[in-house]
This record gives sequence, structure tokens and C-alpha cells, in this order.
Amino acid sequence: MGAGHAHRLYRHGHSPVHALPPHAKLAATFAFVVVVVSTPRAAMWAFGLYAVLLALVAYAARVPAGFLLKRLLIEVPFVAFAVLMPFVAEGERVEVLGMSLSVNGLWGAWNVLAKGTLGVAASVLLASTTELRELLLGLQRLKLPPLLVQIASFMIRYGDVITDEMRRMRIARESRGFEAKGVRHWGVLAKSAGALFIRSYERGERVHLAMVSRGYAGSMPVIDEVTASRAQWSYALALPFAALVVCVLGWTL
Repeated sequence: MGAGHAHRLYRHGHSPVHALPPHAKLAATFAFVVVVVSTPRAAMWAFGLYAVLLALVAYAARVPAGFLLKRLLIEVPFVAFAVLMPFVAEGERVEVLGMSLSVNGLWGAWNVLAKGTLGVAASVLLASTTELRELLLGLQRLKLPPLLVQIASFMIRYGDVITDEMRRMRIARESRGFEAKGVRHWGVLAKSAGALFIRSYERGERVHLAMVSRGYAGSMPVIDEVTASRAQWSYALALPFAALVVCVLGWTL
């Protein structure tokens, strides 16, 4: 985990949020999501306040609204699921614009949309201000099982390697005049997928042998020891603490 690894979600910057230790940001994001999920769905105003808190974090991190909104599109499948809930759920019905909708389905759709959107937004802000290498170091600092951290590390790196290999194979096919237009071309694509699997497997074997020859014994060395001061923890936990206050008010009011 010594090499840097940039990703599309990361937005380079020098804001106070970028400067926070990764494990503090991970803990704060997880705590914020837990608080949001624990909020009663009927407290609609609470979710509005959560959105304001995330907007303040985005402002402090200098993450533009367009950048954040564009990456929220990842939750489109959940939105589609939520839209269907009022039509398929059972229970009391209500007429809305001439359509018979389930009351429980409407509440369920709101619950999924509100909590899902806030959770995705918090995750996007985390990824926008933390490099992948730092995230892995943060998970290691939070005492996540080392094997899981290593699996995540290799998955990230080999994901890019395999994607690049797929791109080269596509260019090679197109340079020979191949263009997939129908079912009759599926055979060529299947052979390409098989070749990609074999190449990936062989590459993994070579990398493993190289690691073993260099003394790998099941654990990766810790190159950077990441620490957080009390002030940094306080700054990071300000978001979930403010959200917790809102959640308590949502249950009591």
C-alpha cells in the first residue's frame, strides 16, 4: 500500500477536510450514516438538516455542487426501486394525481430516498477528499482484519489492470475490422472474455510468486503510520455529533 493510487471520485485539494486523517473521516462517515438510518422517517425536517450539514462539509472541502450531484447518479437503481414501492406495497391506499398509491409504500419510498441519498452523498464526500491509498491506511488504522484490507488493496489495483487489458483487447479487435453488431459476434466476445480471465489469472500468479520471493508472509508492511490528534478527532466528529442532536430531537419532538 505504499504506492499512490488516484481514482475518479477523488478531487485534489488542500481544504481542512482533505487534511483530516483517513481513519477519522471513515469513523465520522460511518457514525453519520448510522445516525441518519436511525432517524424516524416521519421527521422530514431532520433529513433537511442532515442535507444542510453535508452541504457545509462540501463547502469546507471545496467540493462543487455539480461534482457532488453528478456522482449521486450512482443511486439511480435505488431511486427506481423506491418509485415502484407505492404501486406494489399493500395496505391503506390514497389517490394522488388520479393514481391509487399505498400509504406504506409512499413512506417506504421516502425512507429509501432520503436515507439512501444522504448516505451516498456522505460516501461521495469521503471519496472526494480521501485518496484510495489513504482509505486503505485508514481501514488498517481502524483495526479492520488485515486480510480484508489486503483483498481490497489488490482488488483496487487489479481492477485498473484488468480494465486497461480490456481496453487494449478492444482496440486490437477494432484494428482488425471487428465490430460487435449482433448475436453472431457473441462468440468472439466470449473468447475475448476467456482470454482476459486466463491473462488475469497468470498475472496474479506471477505477482504472488514475486511477492513471496521478496519475503511476503501473509501481511503487508506498514509504511506510513497515520495518527490523529484530539483536535482532528473533534473536527471530524463534529458532523456525526450534530447529526446525533438532530436525531434525538426527531425522536422527542
